Amino acid sequence: MESDGNTIIKEVIYGPGKKKYRYSKSMAAQRLPNLTKDLMKKGKHFMLIRNPLYILTSLNKVMPPSFLELGWAELVSIYCEQCELGNPPPVIDAEDLRQNPEAVLNDLCHDLGIPFQKSMLKWEAGPKPVDGLWAPWWYKDAHKSTGFTTSRRTYSMVWPFSSALYDLLEQSLPFYNMLRRHTRQKSSFSPSLPLPSFLIPANEKLLAWVGDELLPHNCAKVSIFDSIVQGVDVVWEVLCIHDRKVFKLEEHLDRILYSAKALAFNDVPIREEIKGAIFKTLISNGMFDNAHIRLTLTRGKKVTSGMSATFNHNGCTLIVLAEWKQPVYDNSSGIKLVTVSTSRNSSICIDSMIHHNNLINNELAKIEGKVANASDAIILDKDGFVSEANATNMFLVKKGQVSTPLADYQLPGITRETVMELVRKDNIVLHERRISSSEFHAADEVLITGTMGELIPVVMIDGRVIGTGEVGPVTKQIQNAYKVLMTNSGVPIPKHLEA
Repeated sequence: MESDGNTIIKEVIYGPGKKKYRYSKSMAAQRLPNLTKDLMKKGKHFMLIRNPLYILTSLNKVMPPSFLELGWAELVSIYCEQCELGNPPPVIDAEDLRQNPEAVLNDLCHDLGIPFQKSMLKWEAGPKPVDGLWAPWWYKDAHKSTGFTTSRRTYSMVWPFSSALYDLLEQSLPFYNMLRRHTRQKSSFSPSLPLPSFLIPANEKLLAWVGDELLPHNCAKVSIFDSIVQGVDVVWEVLCIHDRKVFKLEEHLDRILYSAKALAFNDVPIREEIKGAIFKTLISNGMFDNAHIRLTLTRGKKVTSGMSATFNHNGCTLIVLAEWKQPVYDNSSGIKLVTVSTSRNSSICIDSMIHHNNLINNELAKIEGKVANASDAIILDKDGFVSEANATNMFLVKKGQVSTPLADYQLPGITRETVMELVRKDNIVLHERRISSSEFHAADEVLITGTMGELIPVVMIDGRVIGTGEVGPVTKQIQNAYKVLMTNSGVPIPKHLEA
């Protein structure tokens, strides 16, 4: 056989032939140096990848595997070369091919511009003349087959993984995952459905802060031993970014540190460390306006699974997720609310002053609200008085006076406190008291408040039109005052950070 690589490229791969299509299989690990650029520039390339967890176990039966032998780095390099040439190659995963061969091959043929044929799904058993010298031991199972096994990987197809291969698996997975992201991925539970896209396309390429570093969001993950996984043992905040400033940053940091202290977190990052992570994340993403941050602090990684905080020896985990965000509510025309059966837990269970991540009450309330075709849901306390909406605090206006429920059964929101300050500043009478559902039904105006939604007018509750059914004058007055405050305040995002 010819052994000169460039001769093979010229005469075998791209040489003359009688058939319309020619298929050439190349191993990335065996790519020779100084090959002609024609190999990459001509033809249509695609990549077949396989989870290194399965490759390593299989390869280890034949030879001791190494990172170079696996060829992951070279494969990623080839993918990048093709992208630079303007021809990103289709990538298919062997596991996807196994689960749904017809769909995967159909998509591949479409990408390559060749017709799909049902005959591609079947073949005759036995060796092929083009198999190669290694076929007797490498293709033994393939030679027995006549088609794809279309079921998910069963127990009989999984082997014990040797701990001696663990480091090699860790080295290989980032390369595999990078290529895996470029497959036509489907939902793992509904393979026929494509993965949903981001609401805002720009969020597909975000950098997120996890622990002590910035990572592409697909790589930004916490350990399965982290407290956020083990028991939702987490505190959090939402920050609003407006005109190169973080609105109410100090107040939000006060609350997250208060919550961490109340839950007895240890080794909590200091205030300036959290600020640094926030600013680095915003600057790296180029986010200076119309963005929000989900700031999360977990109790940290445990040394073994379990609920006990005595297993936490690694300090807290800080997560900074910055996103471009569309308006959450209709702040101009108003929204509809409905009262739901889910109740707000009292301070006997957990103090509502703690901004913790156990939001199951709120989530269940939101689900009830959506079923009733409402934008959000009103949650009552144990005595039947209004507590809050599922993600916001509530206010009503009656005869020019403003009332808001006591904070006993709700998180006293920072936006809520800001609105209360603005109301007092405008010499409007303000009451903090228990409020019944009927008082909200009969109110002249109702508004809800939150960091992400800001000030949202409510025009209907439980089928009752609020006031005239339009945004009222007091609500507009407070909204305008809030916009002025946002414009003139906030912690500036540094223009430059020291390297």
